Amino acid sequence: MCLGIPGQVVDIVDPAQHKAIAEVEGVRREINVGLVLGDEGGLSVGDWVLIHVGFAMSVIDEEEAASTLDFMRGLGELFEDEVQQFRESTPL
Repeated sequence: MCLGIPGQVVDIVDPAQHKAIAEVEGVRREINVGLVLGDEGGLSVGDWVLIHVGFAMSVIDEEEAASTLDFMRGLGELFEDEVQQFRESTPL
């Protein structure tokens, strides 16, 4: 099962190609941010996004990210599987 998982943008590496680096549970991976670059306020380093299959689907606030991560951690193995899938996605 693939869930959306909150991740924090740590670098915007290529705005023209919609590429950024996000961190989830200490794991950093390149993601596509094309779907959120045009959102009101744009996208900045430090922002939180909801990531699904390598794409930032929406920008979320830090409080929502924290509560979602807390809930997901409570799912145990399902959450660990999600983090593992993120870890195994295309490396930096």
